[in-house]
Amino acid sequence: MDKQKKIVRMFDQIASTYDLANRVLSFGSDVAWRKKACDKAFELYGKNRIETIADVACGTGDMLGFWQKRAQRSGISVGRFWGIDPSRGMLEIAKEKFKDFEYMEAFAQDLPIDSDSCDIVSISYGIRNVTERDKALKEFNRVLKDGGMLVILEFTKRERRGLSDMAVEFYMKRLLPLVGGLVSGNKEAYEYLPNSIDDFLTTDMMLREMRENGFDPLYVQSFSMGISTLFIARKIKKT
Repeated sequence: MDKQKKIVRMFDQIASTYDLANRVLSFGSDVAWRKKACDKAFELYGKNRIETIADVACGTGDMLGFWQKRAQRSGISVGRFWGIDPSRGMLEIAKEKFKDFEYMEAFAQDLPIDSDSCDIVSISYGIRNVTERDKALKEFNRVLKDGGMLVILEFTKRERRGLSDMAVEFYMKRLLPLVGGLVSGNKEAYEYLPNSIDDFLTTDMMLREMRENGFDPLYVQSFSMGISTLFIARKIKKT
């Protein structure tokens, strides 16, 4: 089994406890991070009418729910919400939670979406799990309209310098697998999380990859001592 399929299988196994584990492990902070991502993207896009928002690696649909609620709060009309994920287990739960959205079972690096059709593409804590990241970024660029927004929330790799970095590492490497394993019944999945962060990119490396794939980064913010990072970028218009 290749690495990408193994990751999908792991998410199938933890789908039923995924939402609870996220809330517990982030102490509820991921709710504020998601709200910030939506609000800032809407502000930067500057439109009151949006045709399509696509959330890639949508999991159980949480981010789609935040897009909908924050759009309503801001008086923004959205015509269509798409949730895309390769995990059938995750999508089954998303369909129960949010029945009005549209869903596709697909990988980030091969999206069954027309070119130049999306206003916003988001991926929350999923780009780290994409084995062909460069190909996925090219796909995001392809499906976005000129000037469309790419929104990424992710756990980026940290440069360990001080006591706060040591505290974060202790939590991620020691406590998170223990608590995640208790909540989900699958400790291996939550041992994978900190290891995948160590294998991922720093903030500067992520920004470079976005620029190399046709995006102009507009906004970057770190949360909770750098545990989570928000990236918002605009698709550069074709000349």
